[in-house]
Amino acid sequence: MALANQKLAASLARLERLQKNGTRVFRSTQFTRLDRERLLQNGFLQEVIPGWLISSAPNIPDGDTTSWYASFWEFCAKYCEKRFGAAWCVSPEQSLLLHAERTAVPRQIVVHSAKGTNNRIDLPFGTSLYDLKQSQMPDRHERTIRDGVRIYTNAAGLLRVSETYFRANPIEARINLATIKDASEVLAGLLDSGRSTVAGRIAGAFRHIQQPGIAEEIQKTMRSAGYDIRKVNPFASTAITGPAPGLISPIVTRLRGLWALARPIVLSEFPKPPGLPRNKRAYLRAIDDIYHSDAYHSLSIEGYSVTPEIIERVRAGNWNPGNDDVDRRHRDALAARGYWQAFQVVKANVAEIVGGAPAAALVRASHRDWYRELFAPCAVAGLIRPSDLAGYRNNAVYLRNSRHVPVRFESVRDAMPALFDLLEEEPSPAVRAVAGHWLFGYIHPYPDGNGRIARFLMNTMLASGGYPWTVIRVEDRTAYLTALESASVESNLLPFVQFVSRNIGIS
Repeated sequence: MALANQKLAASLARLERLQKNGTRVFRSTQFTRLDRERLLQNGFLQEVIPGWLISSAPNIPDGDTTSWYASFWEFCAKYCEKRFGAAWCVSPEQSLLLHAERTAVPRQIVVHSAKGTNNRIDLPFGTSLYDLKQSQMPDRHERTIRDGVRIYTNAAGLLRVSETYFRANPIEARINLATIKDASEVLAGLLDSGRSTVAGRIAGAFRHIQQPGIAEEIQKTMRSAGYDIRKVNPFASTAITGPAPGLISPIVTRLRGLWALARPIVLSEFPKPPGLPRNKRAYLRAIDDIYHSDAYHSLSIEGYSVTPEIIERVRAGNWNPGNDDVDRRHRDALAARGYWQAFQVVKANVAEIVGGAPAAALVRASHRDWYRELFAPCAVAGLIRPSDLAGYRNNAVYLRNSRHVPVRFESVRDAMPALFDLLEEEPSPAVRAVAGHWLFGYIHPYPDGNGRIARFLMNTMLASGGYPWTVIRVEDRTAYLTALESASVESNLLPFVQFVSRNIGIS
């Protein structure tokens, strides 16, 4: 008779076959009753709603959102395909947010379908799906599929949203508009349906982002077809103004919009920079003195159980993974060693910065070195693959208990040069420090270590203004992560700016 562990192993083997190609969402009918019960009981599956399951991991704490948020869009797509076949589409508003790289998991997704019942389905962690009955579905050329989700095309979505969309989502609306390269992309839909009010709103929006050529073409063509249109700017008076830059990808405009949103808040809330220190040796000695505190708190925020004793062993050179099996296996000691190595590189960068070197250009060149030093001990000890030191990630990541989903990995290599361009263009060291920290974590370019590198980046930029090295204490972890969540999900920068400002110089 097979033992319990053998039965579980057999069930896991069946789950593994279903997980090919990254599948995370399953119908209950894809499992036998016994397999399903074993996998649910041992934490390898979670139930979303009756009849639907997602992959999970055993022993995750109650209330952990990671498995659900990682599965959210795949579930929505598969659930809608099952109910509506191909006759469904995400709402124009949510479609435009997806086109604009708004990656946060929404509280509610609205799905249009002729088969809809105007019913809300409650989903885990306060999310929901509302199926809106829509007799007039978009034509085939007005729809597209993104990661299995049926959405309106960017042009079709712009013609269907109200003025409220532009006021509530000015950054995303600028990205949506900047993606339109020629007036003909929207004119066909405007002319065929005679949407003169919408035409006036779209023309006004293009003029707002300093695309007068497209605005005039819309007006002239509509008038030539016999429509009288009145141009109206749908953006709020406080919305970001100026041209939406030409796109490499939508993430570039998104980052520029977020930076523009952060800048005035930082300048109004942050203390004035003291200027580069006259006594540079004393400034660097203070960084040496703060190392113990910085390492302990930065690593503890990331979940490592690093004691002062481990930190001192590493600092004193008494850490020996080459000959000591305990050190080789000790994850926390490896993290402490990596932090020590990276800290030395960062400190050398700070020495150049307080000596007058351009901080942003220096960090652009050095942040990859920080990453390699953080994880080289783990690679040497065999805990990670050597290829993990290669650089930016090549897959999706999801943050524990966060609705913010970092930038799609396909966009990371556009996002990072854009971030460093912003850092180099920015004259204020305070803005570079706060916005740089936030947006580095927002992008999350590396497979691991992003929080530590973001705090290194913050402190190098603080040094460029003569601010002291600043430690984010583990006791403030909840307030710190909550403020970052508010910035990334709601574009509310004030809590994070105030948090960093209050902690300047704390060791």
